[in-house]
Amino acid sequence: MSGLDTIRIGLVSVSDRASKGVYEDLGIPALQTWLSSAVRNPIEWETRLIPDEQAAISAALIELVDTVACDLVLTTGGTGPALRDVTPEATLAVAHKLMPGFGEQMRQISLNFVATAILSRQVAVTRDKVLIINLPGQPKSIAETLAGLPARDPPVHGIFAAVPYCIDLLGGPYIETDATVCKAARPKSAQRPMATP
Repeated sequence: MSGLDTIRIGLVSVSDRASKGVYEDLGIPALQTWLSSAVRNPIEWETRLIPDEQAAISAALIELVDTVACDLVLTTGGTGPALRDVTPEATLAVAHKLMPGFGEQMRQISLNFVATAILSRQVAVTRDKVLIINLPGQPKSIAETLAGLPARDPPVHGIFAAVPYCIDLLGGPYIETDATVCKAARPKSAQRPMATP
């Protein structure tokens, strides 16, 4: 029996065309691949593929937090300046607290690659005890913002390093990470001995 808590993660991919089957959604598989490599805990997935409709996005987030009881919810897509991009507005509409540092750091990471990163509007919030983060829509950008740029000098921290401790502070399960992929950043007083997988 594992000594690691099972965590429930909600993944929401927001895309008009993917939700209609015009093309295959790449956001959810990219998130699952990266998280499966970074997180040592057993994971239960709750996935949603929905169009760029603010009410539908907000409803999905509320369902994943209030009904499904996810410990963490990540969205992908719908964060640019186009008229149909409303994921940040839908997220802010269900928020209890804002967590602006996540969006600031995602843009800083992406600016290492493209000048247009300043056009992205990702936000992060909490609703009750759950952290909700908007991520970019492209698989490469998803991995870069989660993992950061550890090989850079100085290294650029990815956002996921702060997620486990944030969830600790919200009263959620203790998340252990594979340090070769992403080392969780916690003060020594909040660290537990490594559990047996």
